[in-house]
Amino acid sequence: MFNDPLIEYLGTWAAEINVYSIIFRICLAIVLTSLVGCERSSKRHSAGLRTFIIVAMASATSAMVDISIISNTQNGIPIISAASVVSVAMISGNSILFSSRNQIKGLTTSAGLWGCGIIGLSAGAGLYTISFISFVALLCCISQLPLVEKILKNRSNHFEVHLELKNTYNLQDFVTTIRKLGLKIDDIESNPAYLNSGLSVYSVSMTIRQRDIEKFKNHKDIIEALRSLDYIHHIEEMR
Repeated sequence: MFNDPLIEYLGTWAAEINVYSIIFRICLAIVLTSLVGCERSSKRHSAGLRTFIIVAMASATSAMVDISIISNTQNGIPIISAASVVSVAMISGNSILFSSRNQIKGLTTSAGLWGCGIIGLSAGAGLYTISFISFVALLCCISQLPLVEKILKNRSNHFEVHLELKNTYNLQDFVTTIRKLGLKIDDIESNPAYLNSGLSVYSVSMTIRQRDIEKFKNHKDIIEALRSLDYIHHIEEMR
């Protein structure tokens, strides 16, 4: 059985369901997950501070309700906590969006919401050390790993671009240019969201051939070279 060192430090009241522990557990869940919510809000993501706080508070409450029911009825099934996890998963799924550029957005926010729900459950269950460690790990993943991801993606020989051509007939010119640069086109998909815009818009997946990989420092150099072409209205890498 896990003996939480923080409970030993705080005292036996923290291990029981009483007025003081209820206030402490809900406040702990709110404080920890609000920091994650602030990080997401600062980057203008769909789920902000209030959403993270509400999810964590509800999860913490459901854990405490389950503990109370189990202790009073001898029913060992945490039904409300299980329902809470399912509900958070549904809310997280709804935060995933598809942009007009065929990009999936909100995956990190969705996972962060789910993670905060679990942290709320652990705080509500009185597992304070687990809550703190999980919070630190989650916050580090959300705030620090994007830089690592960016470096890895920039050095990858596979990447995808959002391409806007002034005319549909320029697609063949674009393909020819890509081949001259030593790149291989894996897939070209027309984007119907721009059907009546007057532009020909595509999502293009490309690969830098292994023998030509030393020619390019990163994807940004390739994008800048293509951006200078007259028939390209706009081009950017899809993240």
